[in-house]
Amino acid sequence: MKINCVICGKNNLDKDTIGINKKLLGLDIYNFYCMDCLADYLGCTVDELLDKIEEFKEEGCTLFE
Repeated sequence: MKINCVICGKNNLDKDTIGINKKLLGLDIYNFYCMDCLADYLGCTVDELLDKIEEFKEEGCTLFE
């Protein structure tokens, strides 16, 4: 399934980007953000999001398999 950013329209978001959207915004969301737009939306940096993704992977979160 191809998922695009609801803000900028970036095509084919990767699985980690989809995973962090679901982890931070809820499993039942329909609108997804690319990393840049998600960082803007949440008021953080892309690097902070990437760090969180690595933390969640280390914790064994199934959204990032």
